[in-house]
Amino acid sequence: MRKILTVAILAAFSATAFADINVGVSVSATGPAASLGIPEKNTIALLPTSIGGQKVNYIVLDDATDPTVATKNIKQLISENKVDVVIGSSTTPNSLAMMDVAAENETPMISMAGSAIVVEPMDAKRRWVFKSAQNDAHMATAIVQHMTDKNLQTVAFIGFADAYGDGWFKEFSKIAELRKLKVVASERFQRNDTSVTGQILKIMAAKPDAVLVGGAGTPAALPQMALRDKGYKGLIYQTHGVANNDFLRVGGKAVEGAFLPLGPMVIANQLPNDNPVKKSALEYVNKYEGVYGKGSVSSFGGHAWDAGVLLGNALPIALKKAKPGTVEFRRALRDAIEGSKNLPAAHGIFNMTPNDHQGYDQRARVMATIENNTWKLVK
Repeated sequence: MRKILTVAILAAFSATAFADINVGVSVSATGPAASLGIPEKNTIALLPTSIGGQKVNYIVLDDATDPTVATKNIKQLISENKVDVVIGSSTTPNSLAMMDVAAENETPMISMAGSAIVVEPMDAKRRWVFKSAQNDAHMATAIVQHMTDKNLQTVAFIGFADAYGDGWFKEFSKIAELRKLKVVASERFQRNDTSVTGQILKIMAAKPDAVLVGGAGTPAALPQMALRDKGYKGLIYQTHGVANNDFLRVGGKAVEGAFLPLGPMVIANQLPNDNPVKKSALEYVNKYEGVYGKGSVSSFGGHAWDAGVLLGNALPIALKKAKPGTVEFRRALRDAIEGSKNLPAAHGIFNMTPNDHQGYDQRARVMATIENNTWKLVK
């Protein structure tokens, strides 16, 4: 009897020790941000299904670009699917909606949203949240530098009427003021708007040298199309939130000549060979295009890949300290992600700290322009 009991205990321990790692994913595969969420969802299918000798399951849900659905998704992933970590969501409002649930359940979360507000300022909630997309400040600095290099004096802003647009205006206007670049107008629009004529007329009345569109995905094409339709002749800038082929398709000739900062992965083939991100960026590009076709890669899929890079590095460390499916494992995983150092990914090189849960530096950006319906590196 004693022997049988011992065998039973060992068998139970073995089953626990080799429990699967469950990764929950919530992306905006439908709705206004579908052009972000679809390549992210496609990329999740490319992530490894075994890490550190453990099987990894990915449970992928669509939040339809709706913060309420995103909240429902993360609650389901944690309570029903018993996930050890959550990747998501695609947008800033959805990621902010998920944050409370992640923190309450001590479950690490890796957002793919652009706005720095997802991880800044650091507090008890954001301690559980990391981000694989570049912060607005990284990209805004590159835009302002390009503007001042061209001796521009005035600029207008039109952005989403949500946390993404507000975050971009906050970061951009702060840096612009320091560089003596005057913001002469600031307008907002909804992601699902079909016209921005009123806002564009106000902007043109201010006669700015340039206009920055603080939007993401295909909805960000609308202000630029309206500006060109009304005859605006100044320079137009976009954020890195538009870096996919759907934006180029929707914008067509109207978005030609726009300037924007990009993660180096988007134009990896154009990078000089000594660029420190080129090798890791091409690894993702080649893998994605090998499955989905040449030219199919987008910036947003890269954010999902980089979330996977963080997990691929952190999970083996956490497995040495605790078993999947436990709060101890989730805590160890959070600590391991925060400890990521000199970790090359598709968009940059991660160096996380307790006060920086994004971890990228200036190596995570390049300036580009839209030329002949594609992205071209600005040298």
